[in-house]
Amino acid sequence: MSEPILEAHKLSRTFGDFIAVEEASFTLYPGEIVGFLGPNGAGKTTTIKMLTGLLGPSSGVARVAGFDMAQSPLEAKARIGYVPDTPNLYGKLKAQEYLRFVGQLYKVPPDQVEARIRPMLDIFDLTDVAGNYLDTFSHGMQQKVAIIGAFLHDPQIVFMDEPTVGLDPRSARLIKDLMIRHRDGGGTIFFSTHILEIAQTMC
Repeated sequence: MSEPILEAHKLSRTFGDFIAVEEASFTLYPGEIVGFLGPNGAGKTTTIKMLTGLLGPSSGVARVAGFDMAQSPLEAKARIGYVPDTPNLYGKLKAQEYLRFVGQLYKVPPDQVEARIRPMLDIFDLTDVAGNYLDTFSHGMQQKVAIIGAFLHDPQIVFMDEPTVGLDPRSARLIKDLMIRHRDGGGTIFFSTHILEIAQTMC
């Protein structure tokens, strides 16, 4: 069996006396789509933020491709993509500028960035507005840009927090196709949802 791409060991997070996540433990391997199910308020987003290094755990360990997120955050984060439940993009950047910036952060050669951006913009019907500022985009359009950015550097694992919320049916279908293509290429998808039908279809 291949080495795990993600390991969570007794991850816990408290906020004062409130226990948001209690000793979550699981292991993911390359080539998997794993759904993280639970109602709103169950701790899904908090768990994902700990796994991606956006929030430190109160206790426990998260490892990506063998790298401890707390001890080797740059090595771990270089291997992940992340789509939050609410996109928080740089509104004063144009869509193309933002995606090129993401490519630079992950040290993707500029020619590869351009080659990857173009078809993704076409797929999501964003080519004609790629030169517009992100603060003029609707929530759904910003979500699409965030998704393109998450996959741009071909990460080993992509974390997606409620990825289809706020999207039209066609866009939701495109995202599902993108997730399947990433899995078929040996990548891993870890996504949260409270919609059972999506989990049944994708996992």
